[in-house]
Amino acid sequence: MTRASEVGFQRSQYDQKSSPPGENCGRMAYVGTGCLGVCMSCRKACLILLLISSTAALAQISHSEQVQISPPLVRALDPPAPDATAAALEQQADQLRAQKLYLDALDYYQAALAKKPNDAHLLNKIGITELLMQRYKDARKSFERAIHYDRTFADAYNNLGVIYYEAKKYRAAVKQYDKAIERDNSSASFFSNLGAAYFSKREFESAVTAYQHALELDPEVFARTSRAGVQAQLPSPQDRARYNYTVAKLYAKMGFSEQSLEYLRRAMEAGYKDLKNVYKDLEFAELRKSPRFTELMASKTPGIPD
Repeated sequence: MTRASEVGFQRSQYDQKSSPPGENCGRMAYVGTGCLGVCMSCRKACLILLLISSTAALAQISHSEQVQISPPLVRALDPPAPDATAAALEQQADQLRAQKLYLDALDYYQAALAKKPNDAHLLNKIGITELLMQRYKDARKSFERAIHYDRTFADAYNNLGVIYYEAKKYRAAVKQYDKAIERDNSSASFFSNLGAAYFSKREFESAVTAYQHALELDPEVFARTSRAGVQAQLPSPQDRARYNYTVAKLYAKMGFSEQSLEYLRRAMEAGYKDLKNVYKDLEFAELRKSPRFTELMASKTPGIPD
């Protein structure tokens, strides 16, 4: 036995011999409490580790609910050939834009514009590409430049109106759409866009007039624009419901029962509050004779209160 061990052993014996019984009990209780404290510390450490592991697990589970920003746009092709003609560059740019390779498309449009300076049609295509990339400020400048070099270019006025519409500047949008229609009144899209702007301004009678012109020019115009167009800008579900009911009424008036029933169903799903008018609006007179109309009205589509 070492000397330190001997000293410790002798001290232990001395304590046991010299301490009164009560003090020994207290001393033993003290030692027991120390052990309990160690156990409690271990339990706390285990709880902390459990909480950490649980938090990590929850964090991993929640990853599927996180939004990740898309990587920046990259160029997929080599720069335009210096000896390419303006027509060839424009054609290649059109194909790239259709493939959603917008940066490459811009490169080719700009290269074509360098060979045909101040060409309004190229500037308009550049603006469309920038609009698709949500570069609204750049797109507006491109459309304004196109108009500057060709005051008769209806498409550029219409597209400038879209910029204002996206910015919820509906009065300015109406002004540009009117200018487009003054220069070309044969485009259903111009009238549809004008109707969307009026509808967003809650000028419903003017909207209906514009929409009717659009339908007369192209009965399928709403199939291409309604989901991604005006409805996205309307501030409330009730406004979107009213829009669907208005389109249903226009289709019914023109005798397009299939399209009318489809938009009537959308209005019902959106909970259009004045749906009872379908039984008295003259536009629906013929549609009300259809068994499919009766079936739709009896379907209790979700969104319609009893």
